[in-house]
Amino acid sequence: MLRRRAELLRKIREFFAEREVLEVETPLFSHGTVTDPHLSAFSSCYGGNPEHPLYLQTSPEFAMKRLLAAGSGSIYQICKAFRNEEHGRYHNPEFTLLEWYRAGFGLDELIGETDALLGSLSEGIRPLTPSEQLDYRSAFLAHTGLDPLEASTEEFAGCAYRHGLPEAAEICGSDRPTWLDFLFSHRVQPHLGRDRFTFVRDFPAILPSLARLKPGDERLVERVEVFLDGMELGNGFFELADPQEQERRFDRDITARTAAGLPVPAKDFRLLDALEAGLPDCAGIAIGVDRLLLALHRQDSIAQTLAFPYPVA
Repeated sequence: MLRRRAELLRKIREFFAEREVLEVETPLFSHGTVTDPHLSAFSSCYGGNPEHPLYLQTSPEFAMKRLLAAGSGSIYQICKAFRNEEHGRYHNPEFTLLEWYRAGFGLDELIGETDALLGSLSEGIRPLTPSEQLDYRSAFLAHTGLDPLEASTEEFAGCAYRHGLPEAAEICGSDRPTWLDFLFSHRVQPHLGRDRFTFVRDFPAILPSLARLKPGDERLVERVEVFLDGMELGNGFFELADPQEQERRFDRDITARTAAGLPVPAKDFRLLDALEAGLPDCAGIAIGVDRLLLALHRQDSIAQTLAFPYPVA
C-alpha cells in the first residue's frame, strides 16, 4: 500500500502540473480554527501559555484562501489534517487531504475537473462506470420520500422511525440541519457511488458550510460532495467571498456550540480580513486521500491504507 500511495500522489502532482496549478504549503498550526459545531480540533499552546492557544488544522482551507486573496492564483496542497473525533473504519484522527482552489471556476467547472482527476487516478486500478451528477433535493426525495426543503421535523422523525432509527429523535431534536445530515447519512448516502463517482450538488441553504448561495434560488447553496461505494470522498464549494456573511456564519456556529456545551474557538479574523481585501471568484474542493485509496483498492478499513494508523502510532 505504501507504493500505491506514492503512485497516487505522483499522479496527483502530474495532473495539476499539467494544468499549471501551483502547489503550496501552509502551516499545520494556526491561531484560528473552524467554528463548525460538527468538527473538533486538537489544540495546544506555544511556550506553555494557555492564553495563546494554537490549533492543528482540520483543513488548510482558511490559510489557502488567504493566499488566494493575496493573488496566488489557482493552488493545490497535499497535507496532513487533524480532527479530534471518532476513529474507526473510515476515520483516523490524522489523515491526508488533497485540497485545491481554481480561480475563475464555478461549480460546474470544479465538478468537471474533479471528475477528470478521479477518473485518471482510478484508471488501471479499478474499472468504474461513467460518473453521475444528482441534485441534493432529488436524491433525498428518492430515498426518504421527503422533500428536504419542505418537510417538517415531525415528518423527518416519522421517516427515521419507519426505517428502524428511533434514536434519531433524541439525537436531532428540533434541529433541522441535524435531521438532514442524519437522514442523508443513513438513508441516502449508502445508495450513492455504486461502482461510479457520484456528485451530489446544490445543498439546502441551511447546510451552507463555506459555499455561496445559488443564484436564482436562495434556498440552495453551490456545494458539492462526491461519493464512491456509499462513502464520501470530498466536499467542495463555489466559495463564499462575502466577509459579512462569513462572520454571520461564524456567529451562528458559535451560538450552536455554546448551546451544546462545546468549546468555542475564536473567529478566524485573518480569514475575515482576507475576504475583506477581496477573494477572487473561485471554486475549491478537499478530497480525502486515505479514503480514496481505500475505495480504489477495495480495502475494508482506512487503517489498511496507513503506515501507522491510530492507535498503533
